[in-house]
Amino acid sequence: MAEIERESMEYDVVIVGAGPAGLSAAIRLKQLDADLNVVVLEKGSEVGAHILSGAVLDPCGLDALIPDWKAKGAPITVPVKEDKFYLLGEAGKVSIPHWPMPKFMSNHGNYIVSMGNVCRWMAEQAEALGVEIFPGMACSELVYGDKGEIRGVVAGEFGKEADGTPGPGYEPGMELLGKYVFLSEGVRGSLAKEVIEKYNLSDGHCPQKFGLGMKEIWEIDPAKHSAGRVEHTMGWPLGGNAGGGAFIYHLDSNQVYVGFVVHLNYRNPHLYPYMEFQRFKHHPHVAELLEGGKRVAYGARAISEGGYQSMPKMVAPGVALLGCSVGLVNVPRIKGNHNAMLSGKAAAEAAYEAIQAGRASDELSAYETEVREGAIGKDLWNVRNVKPLWSKTGLFGSLALGGLDMWTNSFGFSLFGTVKHGKSDAASTELAAQHQPIDYPKPDGKLSFDRLTNVAFSFTNHEESQPAHLKLKDKRVPVLDNLPKYAGPSQRYCPAGVYEFVEKEGKTEFVINFQNCVHCKTCDIKDPSQNITWTVPQGGDGPNYPNM
Repeated sequence: MAEIERESMEYDVVIVGAGPAGLSAAIRLKQLDADLNVVVLEKGSEVGAHILSGAVLDPCGLDALIPDWKAKGAPITVPVKEDKFYLLGEAGKVSIPHWPMPKFMSNHGNYIVSMGNVCRWMAEQAEALGVEIFPGMACSELVYGDKGEIRGVVAGEFGKEADGTPGPGYEPGMELLGKYVFLSEGVRGSLAKEVIEKYNLSDGHCPQKFGLGMKEIWEIDPAKHSAGRVEHTMGWPLGGNAGGGAFIYHLDSNQVYVGFVVHLNYRNPHLYPYMEFQRFKHHPHVAELLEGGKRVAYGARAISEGGYQSMPKMVAPGVALLGCSVGLVNVPRIKGNHNAMLSGKAAAEAAYEAIQAGRASDELSAYETEVREGAIGKDLWNVRNVKPLWSKTGLFGSLALGGLDMWTNSFGFSLFGTVKHGKSDAASTELAAQHQPIDYPKPDGKLSFDRLTNVAFSFTNHEESQPAHLKLKDKRVPVLDNLPKYAGPSQRYCPAGVYEFVEKEGKTEFVINFQNCVHCKTCDIKDPSQNITWTVPQGGDGPNYPNM
C-alpha cells in the first residue's frame, strides 16, 4: 500500500493519554509557561471513559500540583474514616490489626474517589490553562525523526475496513509533532511497548509484573452503608492458587466499590480470575453487605505490580514514559495515582527546562533522576521486596517477611537487599496437565453474574467493521499450541469474554470477539505464547465507564 500522506501540527509537548499522569504533566507545563503549546490526546470517547482504579487516593500528588484543589471543587469529598484488613477463610474472617504495620500503610488522610471523575475535573483545570484536549483520538503510530528520535504520533485514523484497507469514509488522521512526546497510556500501552522494545529500555531491569483488577459499583441498602469505610481482604477464595486480594470501599450516595485483584504470575492455566471474583462475593461477609443491592457498573484493567525493580529506563530521544507506562504502583499500599501525578509533574518540569534551554528531542534525564531519587522512588523503594517475597514464599510468608522488610526499610536498611522478580507472568504459566481443573459455581444472577452480562455494564462498544485491534502473531498458535498445552487459557484469563474456541464443521476455531474488549490488556500480558498483541482500536471505541 502506498505511503499515507497526512497533515501535521506542531506543539511544544504532545501527551498521549488523559489519565492522572498525562493531565498532571499538561497542567504543570502551562503553570510553568502559559505560552507553551500543549496537547493531550485521549482514545476514550471522553476524558475518564477509560479510567478504572480502586481508588483510595493519597492526595500528596494533587497537593503538589494544585494545592487549592478543595477550593477549586475537586470531586474528592469522602475521607477515609475506617480502615479494616481481613484474612478470609471460606466461611469466616480474621481481622488483622494495623498497629504492626509501618505508618505509611495507614489510610488516614486519604480519600475514596472515582478516578474517572477526578480526571474529568483535572481536564477542566487543564483546559482553563489553555491545554488542548482531544478525546476520541486514538494514537496508532509513533512518528520518528531523521536521527531515530520520537517526533510525534499519528492520531485520529478512522474508517479502515476489516482487512485493514481504507474504506469509503477513510480518514488518515494527523501527525501531531512535538519537541517532546509524553506517553501516559496506562498499563502496557501499545506505543510505550514499542518504545521500550526499540530502545531496549528494560535492559538491566526485572520484567514488569502485573495483576488483573476487576471492579463493580454497587448501590446498597442505606442501613448497611458507611461512607468512608475501607476494607481490604486476602486469602479465600484464591488460597494457594494465586496471589491477590479484594477491596470494598464505601463512597457516597449509598454506593460501594467492590474490587478483586489476581496476580498474573499464577501457574495453573485452569484458573479463571473473573469467576474467582464472582465467588468472592458469596463469602458471608460480602454477601450480607450486597444482598438487596444492585450492581450498576463493571470494568477491568491490568495493574503494574513490579515496583522499583521493574521500572524500565523512562526516557529515550524525544520521549518520556509516565505513570503506569513505567509502573509506579505501590503494591502493599494498593496505590499508584499519587505517583502518576508526581511523574507527570516531574516530566513537565524537565521538559520546560529543556525547552527554555533551546533543546528538543533529547533525553530528559532530569525526569528519570527525579523519579528514581525523589518522592516516587522513596515510596517504591521501601516496599520493593513485598511482591517478589509474596511470589517466592506465598501469602503468609509475604505477610511476615514483607512486613518485616517494610519496617526495616523505613529505618534505612533491608535484611534481604533487593529481591529480584523471576520470569514474566506469561512464562509463569505451566502446562495444563500439571494441574487439576477448577470447578466454579454457576453465577446466581443476584450476587454473581456471567461474564457477558457483566460486560454490558462496562458500556463498551466497538465499530464492528474495523480491523480487530487484538492481533495474532501466528493464527495457528491458539489451536495448535495453547489449546493442547494450556487448555486454551485465553478463554478464562480475559475478563470480558473476548476469546473462545468453537467447533465448526468438525474443526476447532479460535474466535476473537473484539467488540467485548474493555482494554484491560491482560491477553497481551498473560498469553503463554506471547502471541496476542493489544493495539488501539479507532478513537472513541471501548468502555464508557461512568464513575470508575
